[in-house]
Amino acid sequence: MLEMAKGYRLKRSKLYRYASDAVDHGLQYAYRDRKTKKRNYRYLWQIRINAAARAGGITYSRFIEGLKAAKCELDRKALADLAATDAPAFTKLIELAQSALKAKVAAAATASAAA
Repeated sequence: MLEMAKGYRLKRSKLYRYASDAVDHGLQYAYRDRKTKKRNYRYLWQIRINAAARAGGITYSRFIEGLKAAKCELDRKALADLAATDAPAFTKLIELAQSALKAKVAAAATASAAA
């Protein structure tokens, strides 16, 4: 336990009772924050994609809907990386999403007209 508490300050690194409490507390934070980290990264990716999509003239939700309609299987991590580093490729994805949305609307219109 004292070995795990190495680097802690004052009594927490020297005395077993305080080291045990500090290590247990630290392990609880580590467990919780491994889950929180995933949530925070997804939120960051959504913000980056939204900013780049709006610069291209489409909202985040419509962009994601268009990509799903086009059966594009890029995840948000890859999309955020493209948005930050490769603007021309992201522009092509925006065009793909917009064309898929137009095709989706046209298919829905013909389906409702046939019914």
